[in-house]
Amino acid sequence: MRAAIVEAPGKVSVTTVPDPTPGPRDVVVDVASCGLCGTDLHILQGEFAPSLPLVPGHEFAGEIVGVGSEVTELAVGDRVAVDPSLHCHECRYCRNGRGNLCERWAAIGVTVSGGAAEYAVAPVANCVKLPDHIDVKDAALIEPLSCAVRGYDVLNSTLGAEVLIYGSGTMGLMMLELAKRTGAAGVDVLDVNPERLATAGLLGCSRSAAGADDLDRPGGWDVVIDATGNAAAIQDGLGRVAKGGTFLQFGVADYATTAVIEPYRIYNQEITITGSMAVLHSYERAAALFATGILDPSVFISDRLPLDQYPQAVDRFKAGVGRKIVVEP
Repeated sequence: MRAAIVEAPGKVSVTTVPDPTPGPRDVVVDVASCGLCGTDLHILQGEFAPSLPLVPGHEFAGEIVGVGSEVTELAVGDRVAVDPSLHCHECRYCRNGRGNLCERWAAIGVTVSGGAAEYAVAPVANCVKLPDHIDVKDAALIEPLSCAVRGYDVLNSTLGAEVLIYGSGTMGLMMLELAKRTGAAGVDVLDVNPERLATAGLLGCSRSAAGADDLDRPGGWDVVIDATGNAAAIQDGLGRVAKGGTFLQFGVADYATTAVIEPYRIYNQEITITGSMAVLHSYERAAALFATGILDPSVFISDRLPLDQYPQAVDRFKAGVGRKIVVEP
């Protein structure tokens, strides 16, 4: 089969690899679409993935074309979206229901071969069957949506909150859509990319700007979400949190990224600083929300490229072109 391969840091190509073989409780998925995200860039930089070469791709969906000997829940022909999370279910975090913090954390497309290929293997337990009205080529959006749902689980959003989101890429736009549905009184979005910022306006943000100084809110925002991973955005966002408010680090930053906090202000103004890591008990809920039409795939997916153009898709993503970029094997 054909697959994208991250061969070494900074080097990605498309080549022929052996067809995957399922284990007893696995299925083989004929991949219909696979999304790119910031994590894929980190893998390409030599971060996250424990070893290379690796077939990337943790946002994918497709049709089951093979099942393991012990699989009874799904059958060949079923269309599924795949939760990439692989938890050990044995460490203290897994036993405490915090599998996303697993001491042996792993994920399809991050630590083992993923969906940037014609076929991918996944545990049957990780597969969510799609309803008939969902286009399987759109369902790669479910995984990033599940991360956004996890982010709002962490926030425990208060009705009537004023929200500020840094970044209007795929994840920032998903956080916007969820903020609108979790009782926010207003949702402002910042981005230096005018095209992406225009999409935030199309989706109904309250206000949009290139920087927070362009918005009139001297007291700050109740909830500030960084969806960029950018050091300057993070630093600015920490200073925009209102008294009693919350800062959520949602964007994936480089390992070396740092920011300065003001301990007295955090204490005196009872500011909460928290993070959201990947998926936790949120994939099925994201799939259910996606089935209701919470996202418009025609807005969120800006580029659909064939698998053989995976390197070009990476280049477009790195350049900040478009929104969600997917490859379709």
